[in-house]
Amino acid sequence: MKPVTLLLVLVVVTLGLQTLGLAVGSTGWSPPWGDPTAMQIVWDIRAPRCAGAWLAGALLGLGGAIAQGLFRNPLADPYLLGSSSGAALGVAVLLALLGVSPVASAWSLRLGLTGAAFVGAVGAVSLTLILARGVQHTLRLLLAGVVVGVVLGALSALTMLMVPDIMRAMQAFMMGTTGFLGWNSVTILASTLVVSVLVAFGCSRALDALTLGDSAAISLGVRLAGVRMLLIAAMALATGAAVAQAGLISFVGLVAPHLVRSRVNATNGPVLVLSALFGGVLLLGADIVARWVWAPQELPVGVLTAVLGGGYLLWRMNRGG
Repeated sequence: MKPVTLLLVLVVVTLGLQTLGLAVGSTGWSPPWGDPTAMQIVWDIRAPRCAGAWLAGALLGLGGAIAQGLFRNPLADPYLLGSSSGAALGVAVLLALLGVSPVASAWSLRLGLTGAAFVGAVGAVSLTLILARGVQHTLRLLLAGVVVGVVLGALSALTMLMVPDIMRAMQAFMMGTTGFLGWNSVTILASTLVVSVLVAFGCSRALDALTLGDSAAISLGVRLAGVRMLLIAAMALATGAAVAQAGLISFVGLVAPHLVRSRVNATNGPVLVLSALFGGVLLLGADIVARWVWAPQELPVGVLTAVLGGGYLLWRMNRGG
């Protein structure tokens, strides 16, 4: 399949899912057409949730494509440098100190939680860079990311153990949810996506050169340190924003680039854009299923993406074997 064809397919699927998402509410299928009250619910709740879910998925898909291209590893995901553990620790510390809850509707409280998650994610990536002594050595960077993720995850667990009252609130964040996304979240996610895509796409030629190895990339004039720093910054920004707004969503960032590469043979530029689109489709589709399949109960969307994403990778592994 040509990249342009897949692009058009993903745009059409996105529009279809956005329309379907507007007709799925807390009681399942409930089209709002013609009912003024229902239309107000659509505008205030369903529309920003659908748009926010797509944007968060697009950020994770883009982050996964950056990670896999940068580290030349098809199993790399956007949480590789410890951002997810850092975000969880940031939320846990804020909850322990202030006692706020993710169910709080006030924008000030939401800003506090999302801000804590974003600061935690970026802080974790920064700590990884410090421990790895920069971005020159990929293996050292990966090992530092693993260490930071384990240590910060342990600190999050210790915080919950010391303050048991935050466990229920943390559970919603750890399992991932799009239920608290509003228009403010959509604005933040959309702005972040634009910046991250521009930075990543601008470095796409350098990513193509990196597939030949560091020595070949240097011989082609690529400034490895600068390019890696820009790509890591874009990945941290995209991942931090998505996690801050929607919690820990598993497998979307890992699976989306795989799905793109299984359908098109293209350079990193188109792969980055298509991975973002595919990530948005995956998370929006999962969110609709999570709302619809067990209505009026709602499944945690992060659990659903973990089950479906894990099943897909197992299927690919067995098929490849």
